[in-house]
Amino acid sequence: MIDLRSDTVTRPSSAMRTAMMEADVGDDVYGEDPTVNQLQDDIAALLDTEAALFTPSGTMANQIALHVLTDPGDEVIVDATSHIYNYETGAAGMLSGIQLHPVSTSNGLLTPDAVEAAIRPEGAVFPRSRVVALENTANKAGGRVYSLEHIHAVVEVARSHGLRTLLDGARLWNAAAATGADMANYAAPFDLVWVALSKGLGAPVGSVLAGSANHINAARRVRKRLGGGMRQAGILAAAGRYALAHHREQLVTDHAHARRLARAISALPAFELDVDTVETNIVIFDTPHASAQTIADELASEGIGLTPFGPHTLRATTHRDVSSDDIDTVIHTLRTLYR
Repeated sequence: MIDLRSDTVTRPSSAMRTAMMEADVGDDVYGEDPTVNQLQDDIAALLDTEAALFTPSGTMANQIALHVLTDPGDEVIVDATSHIYNYETGAAGMLSGIQLHPVSTSNGLLTPDAVEAAIRPEGAVFPRSRVVALENTANKAGGRVYSLEHIHAVVEVARSHGLRTLLDGARLWNAAAATGADMANYAAPFDLVWVALSKGLGAPVGSVLAGSANHINAARRVRKRLGGGMRQAGILAAAGRYALAHHREQLVTDHAHARRLARAISALPAFELDVDTVETNIVIFDTPHASAQTIADELASEGIGLTPFGPHTLRATTHRDVSSDDIDTVIHTLRTLYR
């Protein structure tokens, strides 16, 4: 199967599996796993933060960060398409007693004006606006990238009102690959930032939350409360370290594959797609003449996996396990079925 459903479906390479098997390990709850400690140091150095913390998943990283940055009853401003709002099972309310304030935007990227308008006035009847959270790249917006200038403009508004900031950087590697910007520059404006190892980088599991030493010390305690304290986790961290060393350059190729696929899709009358919206490895397109599920089922029968993203919307995500020949096959199949 040519699996374009998500970049989370990647599998460890033989070399990554070897690195996992040979990893030096210890009890990470005691802080004694050398491979976990090195991964955390690696990410802290890449993002130029004081400390970092390995977590089992990006959702846990988001929820730990929200818990650290808020008090019960606070409100977090997010884009209406954000992962925190759509795909984390209401965890912010359940785990931290906070509510999310989803803001609708034209392209899935929060703007300074939208944030300014969303901040609550002072008053006993209002929740307290406490955090602005951005997602870079923005998944449901088609992998769109927040530029550094855009980020600084949004954060400036947040800071002017005393708000804290969080960067959901699940695909921050893709943003950096697309723009050439340094990862540390993307992280600098935020109180907390995390990056995923299990998407474009191809590790089987794990994300890393980074920020000040005080915030990460607090995050470690929250991780334990949530059941995220793992023991000989170096086996997993070794995969992340291997991915950092060997897989980042592949992201540029993934982006090229996505653009090539997008151009082919946009030329077919069965679909609607603005190629200019494809900036990284995610291709979201509309199916105005048929249901997305019907087309996904038809393609699945041809050995191609896509994700329905709405009644008439599909998502294709390129990644390191999808080759140039695979893209050729997908394009040929689409042209055959939907010309």
